[in-house]
Amino acid sequence: MISPSPFLFLFLSFFLFSPFFLSIHAKTLIHGTCEICSQQDPFVNYKFCTTSLQSVSGSHHADIIELGKISLKLTYDNMTDTRSYIKKLLRNDIEKISSYMKLRLDDCVDLYKDSISDVKDAIKYYSSRRYYEASLHLSSVMDATTTCEDGFKEKRMGLSPLTKRNNATFELAAIGLSIVRILQSDAH
Repeated sequence: MISPSPFLFLFLSFFLFSPFFLSIHAKTLIHGTCEICSQQDPFVNYKFCTTSLQSVSGSHHADIIELGKISLKLTYDNMTDTRSYIKKLLRNDIEKISSYMKLRLDDCVDLYKDSISDVKDAIKYYSSRRYYEASLHLSSVMDATTTCEDGFKEKRMGLSPLTKRNNATFELAAIGLSIVRILQSDAH
């Protein structure tokens, strides 16, 4: 019988614990997580999920719990950026926008302000593994983006200047909510 050589053992150890292997594992985890999320939730697009999570530098070394934190941080960043964008529209284009559009944008600023608090609460509850409470706050974020978008549809031909941003925020929150649900089911 041939015993394994020390060289083979070192080679396998190096390969299995090398950054290259860990990077492959992380990419597989991201893809696997996004696959599950997109299968469980019709609002999660697999490609959007993988692209979003991989865009964060720390995601390549993350476990599922860290991926959840990343998705919540992405949601928070997107919401604060969108709220700033809306305020900028109101400030810079005030002469160009109709009173109808101004009312809708004002509503959206308020909705995003409240939802930023919801995301902060979701992050707090997520960090303390209170997944049920985190999911409630993430659901509120999704409702707020839908309400913002729907406000523009009240008037015929009411086109929203926020559709892409609302959709991205909605989907980022949906990714976070899906990961929370995965963790909830693993906890039971």
